[in-house]
Amino acid sequence: MLTIDKLREFGADVDEGLSRCMKMEDFYIGLVKKAVADNRLPLLEQQIGEGDLDAAFETAHALKGMYANLSLSPLTKPVSEITELLRGRTETDYSPLLAEAKVQFEALCSL
Repeated sequence: MLTIDKLREFGADVDEGLSRCMKMEDFYIGLVKKAVADNRLPLLEQQIGEGDLDAAFETAHALKGMYANLSLSPLTKPVSEITELLRGRTETDYSPLLAEAKVQFEALCSL
């Protein structure tokens, strides 16, 4: 069961996330559950793999916003780095950042 304490252990800035949700724990937890159910991280990996950096930027930017608004810091960091690289349409090896994002996402899912 997803709890505030488990999110703290994960590394989320729960106090900041709660402040964005008017200190309503159930609302915050519900939004985090929606983030867990979101399937755009595999889509981002696919778009990058196909070289569609325009679409990948849009996907990464959306994920960055979702993770940042929920203060899911361990996920926000790699996705933010990916977003900024994609903003410049940088041709690079995204696999280390994607791997880190996937590890953090799996950690979140296992809470």
